Amino acid sequence: MRSTGAIVILVIALVVGFAGCSGCGTYNALVSADETVEAAWANVETAYQRRADLIPNLVGTVQGAAEFESSTLQEVTEARTRAVNVTLSAEDLDNPEALQRFQEAQSQLGAATGALINAVREDYPELRATEAFRDLQVQLEGTENRINTARTRYNEQVRDYNTSVRRFPTSLWAGLFGFDRRVPFEAEAGAEQAPTVDFSS
Repeated sequence: MRSTGAIVILVIALVVGFAGCSGCGTYNALVSADETVEAAWANVETAYQRRADLIPNLVGTVQGAAEFESSTLQEVTEARTRAVNVTLSAEDLDNPEALQRFQEAQSQLGAATGALINAVREDYPELRATEAFRDLQVQLEGTENRINTARTRYNEQVRDYNTSVRRFPTSLWAGLFGFDRRVPFEAEAGAEQAPTVDFSS
């Protein structure tokens, strides 16, 4: 009788121990995946910050070299200010509305910068030929590529993390420890339409 009770206690202890080890392992794996998502998001923010840092140089170069329409330059400057002020912390990565606001601010900055560069190309051929302006264009193009790469990697990390959170039995531990799904970047409305490129002017 005593041996049966001891076996039951031993089995219970083994089950509890196994569940505890499994829970710890799953928790640690989720923490690692969550940290990877946050690191990927930090890379996205770094790429956006690089673009924001380049905008004052672009505006200064254009202002110093051309009598330019002030409203266009002001629009770029204001768009940059809005983009810098709309921040997104790691805690907001599970909030679709916050991510949407951030994305809209960055899109407005990208559109304003593109409009400025196109206007310079059309109206100020002497400026677009200057070395400083060409260098800024190259840096901005490189920054856009970095942003795209960072966003792609962020989405890959979010996919891996969300897969872990949703899979059974990890989903049980994820719900218990409060690991929520993260929000990936999505294509903007109209992004499926290719932009028109016109070199006739």
